[in-house]
Amino acid sequence: MSNRLTSAAFAVTGVLFFAYPAIRPSGDDAAAMAGAPWVVGHLAAMLGFVLLGLGVLGLHQRLGDRLSLRAAAVTWAGAGLTLPYYGAEDFGLHVIAVRALRDGTPALMELAGQFRFHPVAVAMFAAGLVLLGVGAIMAAVAVWRSGTLARWSGLPLALGFALFIPQFFTAYPLRVAHGALLMAGGLWLAAALWPRAARGAAPAPVAAR
Repeated sequence: MSNRLTSAAFAVTGVLFFAYPAIRPSGDDAAAMAGAPWVVGHLAAMLGFVLLGLGVLGLHQRLGDRLSLRAAAVTWAGAGLTLPYYGAEDFGLHVIAVRALRDGTPALMELAGQFRFHPVAVAMFAAGLVLLGVGAIMAAVAVWRSGTLARWSGLPLALGFALFIPQFFTAYPLRVAHGALLMAGGLWLAAALWPRAARGAAPAPVAAR
């Protein structure tokens, strides 16, 4: 990946993770899950996980060190474990909620709880988010050690992913604030990478005749 694409990946990642709680309804009832904002908000998060993996991979290509390579591997593993849960929560719970409202059968929503707290599903989800946090921290350390990027530029994004699990247990405004932290972190790291992208895009010298 070019530096420009890496920078863009981090920037869009940050925006998507702010859009996730900002668009997603604050409630977890059938009315919330049946609406389009539920689908759009969770879809934003899923796209964010994919772009985060691409961004960390591009960061490794920029830095070329072992730590950033490990960060990319851990991040991709985390995204792979996290995405199935998000996909089921997004589309599966949406379908259940729509059917429950249409048929007037609120008991169907018990299926949502059975899925959300299924031991294997929860274990995969939690493990994936932990790996994403570890990968983001490793990437931040690689940035700190690089000597070519602003030392602090990777830390806000790492902090945001380290707090991903705890933020689920906070009030809705704090979840939006967590999204704002991720957006700030993504944009800061993108800005740190962008000048290198601009210099890397300089035109090739004209051959002497």
